[in-house]
Amino acid sequence: MSKQLDIFCEIPCLSDNTFSLKGSLLQKKWFKSADKRIIGQYLQKFIEYNNELLHFLGVYPTIVGTDQVATVSFRTTSFIGTIPLRAPDTGKQIGDFVVSPRFSGSDRFQDYIEILELLGSDISPVVINSKPLVSGNNFRPPFYLEAIKFIGSIEELINRPWRKFDNKEQICAEPIGQVNWRKYINKEFRVEDRIKFPVRKNILSNIHFEYEQLKFVFDLCKDNLLSNNVPQRIRFSFLSRIKYIEEKLYSVKPRITNQINYRSSDSPIVKVCKEQANKILNFHLTDSTAWRVDFSDVFEKYVQYIFKEVAYTTGARVISNFKFRSRSSPKYNWELKHIEPDVVYQKKDFHIFVDAKYKANLYNKYSSSDFLKDEFRHDLHQILAYSSFSKTSHKYCFLCYPSTSFESRQIKYYNELNGVTNSVFIVGMPIEKNSISEIKKQLFSIVTSIEMEYSNERSTIF
Repeated sequence: MSKQLDIFCEIPCLSDNTFSLKGSLLQKKWFKSADKRIIGQYLQKFIEYNNELLHFLGVYPTIVGTDQVATVSFRTTSFIGTIPLRAPDTGKQIGDFVVSPRFSGSDRFQDYIEILELLGSDISPVVINSKPLVSGNNFRPPFYLEAIKFIGSIEELINRPWRKFDNKEQICAEPIGQVNWRKYINKEFRVEDRIKFPVRKNILSNIHFEYEQLKFVFDLCKDNLLSNNVPQRIRFSFLSRIKYIEEKLYSVKPRITNQINYRSSDSPIVKVCKEQANKILNFHLTDSTAWRVDFSDVFEKYVQYIFKEVAYTTGARVISNFKFRSRSSPKYNWELKHIEPDVVYQKKDFHIFVDAKYKANLYNKYSSSDFLKDEFRHDLHQILAYSSFSKTSHKYCFLCYPSTSFESRQIKYYNELNGVTNSVFIVGMPIEKNSISEIKKQLFSIVTSIEMEYSNERSTIF
């Protein structure tokens, strides 16, 4: 079956109702048993049938018009992934709904992998039980995503001591230990073999059967990562790491396995490596079902990383996810126990509060959508709440959104009652490894100018 027949539609994340489908076209292709005179009712039933999975993927449909002129549009959020859909006329499974990343690379996961490698973080797909995807493996996370995670875990493992007792058979001159007498009897008729006893002993070694199983999984990952199925940039970036692991495991012979067992004595590093190894072994055995990845987690860590780099050059410090805790007793059930900005940039008594928002605002800059207005109002109130913890009369904060290129815009809010000013910077950041140096350069310029402005204000006061 071709991909065209497998996919109901594919749209990027952070889309604001810009993608719409005519009900009449859907009736011809997908809902062939539906009455085209009341197609609007079938669209409503379509949403009801698939509501749970659409909500899981963060997709919000909207029906516009009635009957034959009805259309359905979709708003997507920070999730990417794939879900199976059911037809409203028959209830049977039809094509899959795909939400793809907003990246420009030829491979949908290439930029995602490069960013995760840079950040040293692991954002794993969330999978739920559903009907198997019609598209099968075509629109599930590729195998090399899991292979890269295993390379990272075994790389950490080989740099730490991991010795175990391995029960091996050796030829000894004395019958000390567990002797394999059956094997000995078969050869003892030869004079030269009468003092050769096959004895099993427990030997403490770095080379044991569990390492051999992990070597087998490593070979699977190596073959995949060096194949043409992996984007060239990703493949080349892992060549040196794969070679290093190969050299470390040169004396370990791979042992074929379908499952690696866990032990209560395993260290956290060993446990993580085994868990990832089992994901590799079971990857092709599990059905392709509904899955998603939340890119807001990736973007938050991305913004934190960039501000840490900027702080390193300016002599400041960055505190990630610092909590401002509430002190009240008793608490209401709906009360927030703390509020938590993504980044606090601090240099002596100078503070900048930063919040990362993986939302569509800067992808739809000239849209008059009420939804975007409400989202920005919520973000603005949140960042103003964070900046209220600064003691200064001029407060500074950043709202960071994803965008196609770097951009910055300053909004000043002035309180005439007490003379307090709050400068809010709307910053757009492309999520690309190649853009990071330019982003740091631009942010460095903005931050240093803010610091100079703050210093001048302080000197004027005193």
